[in-house]
Amino acid sequence: MPDPQLSDEHRGEEILAVLDTAFGELLAADPAAFRVKFRKMAASAFAFYRGTASLFYHDLSAEHGGHGGAAYSGPYLDERTSRVWIHGDLHAENFGTYMDSNGRLVFNVNDFDEAYVGPFLWDLKRFAASMALIGYAKALSDEQITDLVSVYGAAYRERIHALATGAKDDEVPPFTLDTAQGPLLDVLRDARSLTRFSLLDSMTEIRDFERRFTAGGGAVELDAATRYKVLAAFDGYLETLPDSSLARPDSYRVKDVVGRRGIGIGSAGLPSYNILLEGHSDALENDVVIYVKQAQTPAVSRHIADPAVREYFLHEGHRTVISQRALQAHADPWLGWTELDGAGQLVAEVSPYAVDLDWSDLDDPEEMALVVADLGRATAAMHAAADDTSGESLVPFSTERAIDAAIAADEDALTPLLVDFAHDYGARARRDHQIFLDLFRNGRIPGL
Repeated sequence: MPDPQLSDEHRGEEILAVLDTAFGELLAADPAAFRVKFRKMAASAFAFYRGTASLFYHDLSAEHGGHGGAAYSGPYLDERTSRVWIHGDLHAENFGTYMDSNGRLVFNVNDFDEAYVGPFLWDLKRFAASMALIGYAKALSDEQITDLVSVYGAAYRERIHALATGAKDDEVPPFTLDTAQGPLLDVLRDARSLTRFSLLDSMTEIRDFERRFTAGGGAVELDAATRYKVLAAFDGYLETLPDSSLARPDSYRVKDVVGRRGIGIGSAGLPSYNILLEGHSDALENDVVIYVKQAQTPAVSRHIADPAVREYFLHEGHRTVISQRALQAHADPWLGWTELDGAGQLVAEVSPYAVDLDWSDLDDPEEMALVVADLGRATAAMHAAADDTSGESLVPFSTERAIDAAIAADEDALTPLLVDFAHDYGARARRDHQIFLDLFRNGRIPGL
């Protein structure tokens, strides 16, 4: 953890250096997008934390022994548990719904742009600190924040142990309309109420008996050369889809292509395109929108020097897709990768059934504790999915057994470790947010 007595000026220079490493090239290419991104980050300490995974791992890497291909030092980390497929940006708002490849609505971890292979404990710490920030913003006491982080750690531990000792699938089911309770069930019901028609109606229109993208609203018309490049990249994407996705070849007939702007806080400056496809039938209400987005270098990868991990991936688009397929059971059947202008691209459906967990109405500590326990279980299931049974060779062992054994060696210390980190890094992030805010508003960020 950085020295709490480090001067604001010194820490400010450190923050600027980390941001330049993470975003420098993209910022230079599109400063306007980063002004928007940084204004969103300036809104709150949690928004700042969401947008600065690079700073988090810069600090965490120093705490855990710096760069190296070998295992990181520290509690619970050995050659296996420091080489687990991790989400990479596991904060409290990166959970929500998706429609899996079996047509089932599932509540689980989402947004795998930062996924990589590293120490499992880094996911837990990133989530714990995010809960400290959310709790502080809701004026919860330190004791209440401690309770929430403790609930998360205990639920994670319980579920990892169950998975490691051979619990049957019906004993650890995913969160679905049949198994979820409370706010998670509410989110799933909200997702079920959504329709593909409503999504299409918000983005497209019928012209000359065919569906096309609507002008405006973030859509950017492409010139002929760019359109040709995007369609060529689309052809490459089709080759990366699982055979099970290719049931009806006409599903992939392209109807329209546009560029996009105004995408999320983590994707500032990255080119993005939407492609309208025929879908699973000739009916206009079954058309599908997919997005093609330049994949970014994950923040955690700058602090993992294992060449076997780095060389496993063709490019960042490939990394994102392979990671998501490993971490998420029954992933989006439209999920694939391609290249455009020499850069790796992530391709996936713009899903009509995606609803994120909304913390704005979650204020009761007892209800929050129920949610946090479920998120701990979801985290454990995610870590357990991505191992020797995932179909990928990068993590060739049972992650749940490795993590279970590491925790069992010091059973009682995990929760206090997460609690202490949550309070310490939460305070650090609040201070960093104020430093960043002053840097930003006083014109100290180069390139803006």
